[in-house]
Amino acid sequence: MREVVFRRGVPEDAAAIAELEILCFSSPWSRDALEKELTENPVARYFIGEAEGRTVAYAGLWLVVDQGHIINVAVHPAFRRQGLGKALIREMLRQTDQEGVTAYTLEVRLSNAAALALYQGFDFYVAGIRKNYYEEPVEDALILWRGSPDGEAKHIL
Repeated sequence: MREVVFRRGVPEDAAAIAELEILCFSSPWSRDALEKELTENPVARYFIGEAEGRTVAYAGLWLVVDQGHIINVAVHPAFRRQGLGKALIREMLRQTDQEGVTAYTLEVRLSNAAALALYQGFDFYVAGIRKNYYEEPVEDALILWRGSPDGEAKHIL
């Protein structure tokens, strides 16, 4: 993996995050929405990966009581398959564990095998399906959890 520095996101990161959104997602968040996340949303936590003087990855999470809802994880296409996503998630989990998060959840496209393998490596398990969750293209989402919202032990499927 290239030399990457991780840090917490700040409002000035909105433009760089918006650029990654456009590169990585079919329905990207707008710069305005991201600025609001970074300035006005008290439950939002953003984590930035920087390399070669620019933002090359980010992850966003909403901290609700003791649960972390992972909103997005994006890695610049030129920096994929180098372990950056894994390192970013590890850092996000480390920092939010310190804030008292005991369980994490997220949605992922049913067809996103790379993301599913990544999350499985962090002990996420499939808890359900959201039919037609994604719009461009229309696709179901798998609901993943790490830890358990009801306190019971779960196993990866």
